[in-house]
Amino acid sequence: MRPEGEQAMPLRRDWTGWLFVLMTAAAIVAVLYASNHAGAGKHGVRPHPVAPPADVVPEVAPVELAPVSEADAKAQNAEIPVVTKGFVAARPFIYAGSGDGRARARDCLAAAMLYEAGDDAKGQQAVGQVVINRARHPAFPKSICGVVFQGSERTTGCQFTFTCDGALNRRYSDAAWARAQANAEMMLSGTTYPKVGLATHYHTDWVRPYWSDSLEKIAVVDTHLFFRWPGFWGTPGAFRGLVSGNDAGIAKMAALSPAHALALGTLPPVELAGVDANAAVGEAKLVPGAGEKAGRDTIYVSLDRRATPESFVTTALRLCGEKPYCKFMGWTNPMLKPDSDAMSDMQRSAMTFSYLRDDRAGFEKALWNCSEYKRDDVRQCMKR
Repeated sequence: MRPEGEQAMPLRRDWTGWLFVLMTAAAIVAVLYASNHAGAGKHGVRPHPVAPPADVVPEVAPVELAPVSEADAKAQNAEIPVVTKGFVAARPFIYAGSGDGRARARDCLAAAMLYEAGDDAKGQQAVGQVVINRARHPAFPKSICGVVFQGSERTTGCQFTFTCDGALNRRYSDAAWARAQANAEMMLSGTTYPKVGLATHYHTDWVRPYWSDSLEKIAVVDTHLFFRWPGFWGTPGAFRGLVSGNDAGIAKMAALSPAHALALGTLPPVELAGVDANAAVGEAKLVPGAGEKAGRDTIYVSLDRRATPESFVTTALRLCGEKPYCKFMGWTNPMLKPDSDAMSDMQRSAMTFSYLRDDRAGFEKALWNCSEYKRDDVRQCMKR
């Protein structure tokens, strides 16, 4: 028999081998860990980006009100605390398009601001911010007009009540509409209303929509309460959607906005004795006034050479609608029709007809190119 000491030697060699294997495995794990955590923070923890949850985008509920009195609604709304944690103001928004598409977006936004908040600049900007927030959010349409008129084809369930309750049949003053257009233009050019943050919903304090219980109240502006979705869908990461830069025409805006009427071809005829109310009109372009010239629109039109010269007056009145200020210029040669005031001398001399209305100055005049259309009264001829 061998001594006990000799029997112990193989056991010690086996233990040493296993220890070597374990140490090697630990080293490999350490290397893998280091490679997988390269760029970690100073505390050795890699920051994880905020990602949308695995569930679907939240559903936009129709506006249905709980059957409570105004007094009870105000009391219940007042009991809901304002959530300040995680409050973030919206980033400035710049509308991507120009020309007719921008004019239609501006007028849709102006209508929402005016008919939802009245002729009040602060309230209008709060409403405008919610519209822009919605356009950026994946739960809503990706255009300004699409957001404003979402659900408007229904008598109930529209997102902004003025689009389906007949309110658009009521007209504000021309001055109030011009102010709303100017405020809308500013918001499409980067102006924000930080107080409402990333709110996507709001209601007045005397009603109780069913959806308000599932959202977080984050702001109060006068009698309006503003809400966001809880969780990821109310954080900046959710507001990354690309917004269309070419808003389509909306039928319900045609009577209020020439930009929409032009797009739809639904301009109402104006009946004048001895004038062809159905004079053919070619390509038309509306260039809205901006900045100090807000509300001072110019319309450039290709006119039908076969139409009577008197019919141009009707065409101008139809396209200008009820605007307090409107400049209309038409060409029978479509190749020389410009798209802006930056026209050449040749384009200016080729102009066939012009019409200018300025209600504030009490001015209205129509002029013809008398080398193209002879007029009995020389005062109706353009000066050359």
